[in-house]
Amino acid sequence: MNITLEQAEQAVIAAKAKAIELGTKMNISVVDAGANILAFARMDGAWLGSADISLKKAKTARFFDMNTGIIGSLSQPGGALYNIEHSNGGLITFPGGVSITNADGVVIGAIGVSGSTVENDHTVAEAGAKAI
Repeated sequence: MNITLEQAEQAVIAAKAKAIELGTKMNISVVDAGANILAFARMDGAWLGSADISLKKAKTARFFDMNTGIIGSLSQPGGALYNIEHSNGGLITFPGGVSITNADGVVIGAIGVSGSTVENDHTVAEAGAKAI
C-alpha cells in the first residue's frame, strides 16, 4: 500500500490550512511508503532551513512508523534509542513528523512539518495526516 499523489496533496492542503489557523509559516513534506518525497510546500516566508528538517521528519516517521516526538523521548541519554538520530543519514527526533495510515491502519507514508514551535509543528503534521 502506498499513498497517492492526490492524497499527499490533500495532506499538504490540510496542513497548510492548520498552519494558517495557527498563524505560522511552515515547510510541509509528504513521503510515500518507501520514504521517497511525494509532495512538498514551502509557505511564503517560511524558514529556508526548515525545508530539509520537514523532509527528515517525514522520513524519520516513516522509517520507524511512529511520531518523531516518541522517537525523541526514546533517544535521550540512557534511552533505548540513544544516538539513533545519527543513523540513516541523519534523523530528526523531535515533534513534527507523523505517520500516515489508510483506513485499515496500514502505514502508507508520512508527513513532516517544520517552521514553528515543535508543538505547532506536530499539530500541523497531525492535521495533514488526519486528512487522509
